[in-house]
Amino acid sequence: MRVLVVGGGGREHAIAWKLSQSCLVDKIFIAPGNGGTRLHGENVPIKDSDIDKLTEFAQENNIDLTIVGPEASLVEGIVDTFQEKGLKIFGPSKEAAKLEGSKVFAKKFMEKYSIPTADFSIVTSKEEAEEKTKKRNYPYVIKVDGLAAGKGAYVVFSEDDKKKAFKEIWEENKFGKSANRVIIEDFLDGEELSVFALTDGENYILLPSAQDHKRVFDNDQGPNTGGMGAYSPSPLATRELLQKIEKMVIQPTLKGMKEIGHPYKGVLYCGLMIADDKPYVLEFNCRFGDPEAQVIIPPIKTDFAELLLKAVEGKLNEIDFELTEQYTVCVVMASGGYPGSYKKGIRIEGLPAPESLAHGVVFHAGTKFENGEYFTSGGRVLGVTCWDETLKGAVDRAYKVIQTIHFDGAHFRKDIARKGLKRLGVL
Repeated sequence: MRVLVVGGGGREHAIAWKLSQSCLVDKIFIAPGNGGTRLHGENVPIKDSDIDKLTEFAQENNIDLTIVGPEASLVEGIVDTFQEKGLKIFGPSKEAAKLEGSKVFAKKFMEKYSIPTADFSIVTSKEEAEEKTKKRNYPYVIKVDGLAAGKGAYVVFSEDDKKKAFKEIWEENKFGKSANRVIIEDFLDGEELSVFALTDGENYILLPSAQDHKRVFDNDQGPNTGGMGAYSPSPLATRELLQKIEKMVIQPTLKGMKEIGHPYKGVLYCGLMIADDKPYVLEFNCRFGDPEAQVIIPPIKTDFAELLLKAVEGKLNEIDFELTEQYTVCVVMASGGYPGSYKKGIRIEGLPAPESLAHGVVFHAGTKFENGEYFTSGGRVLGVTCWDETLKGAVDRAYKVIQTIHFDGAHFRKDIARKGLKRLGVL
């Protein structure tokens, strides 16, 4: 098989790395890729948003399967375009991707199919928002409807928080048309959990659960980021809880999408709040997460290329799915200043040789390779990922590897997986 991976972050490096282990795959292309993906295939200088050029490349290079990383390409309809040309592609259609692309669509869908989520109202102006929040008790949540790179949600604890949200959404127009509609919803108090279902529209396989770390600093302090690390599986995800999530969230979602004429194929990423042992959907995502992919992909023992191909072909029931019984931890090393402004082009030193890591891999995100050296090219630079039979062992391995890697301004959280360790009674 000749495979094309669309995207250039840590998630896409993890996908390419796993595909390179498949006996079915002869050649991997990554568009645009990064400094690390070159180790597993050929980087192609096409932006992940350029659907026409990607389609043309897939046709000219006889691509047998395309896997899409970023949500924006899916929401824009890359799957529909490829399918119209008779090309096999892993991911949901444009209409199905609305589960992530429009929070209003997702909320109304959940309401229709009785999928547990926070009570909400929809507004279309600052004045309407003022009216809806005037007598509301704190805290509550404000979310813009469309894609906002993980930065379009505000938890409002005070009048100052509200003013900040209103200013960025309506006065500064920070989110453009993504904020044409805005959701105001109840605040759910509990613990967050990410659960992933790989589906062909009819059948599904439950992938490992994960917990992400959104805030830039330890103890969940500072501004939100794309994700500073993750671990899997989460001790919060007991067998009983996962059964509830399947019955209350995954199964009605797949059934509902089929009923409305847009069967959901690909990865259904359920961002959940667990409150009083019950799952509530905070958001749906239509792709592998980042950095969640870096911890849920390594434990998959089943041939990854075959797994994704069966999902595309509607034959997921034909495959035997196997996982290792290990914990996986990813710690993100970020550029100085991230998630604000940061410098690029800083030399990275001390990267371990891939073959030297028996229980891990350093996934590249914001890197480029020039003249035999690696340099930073983004906010999140590396995802140091390790696995072990125990969660503490995986954590210790990851932080040991990090001590060998250096670039000016590098920063990372030192408390990745602490919640999981506490739940296991290790801390």
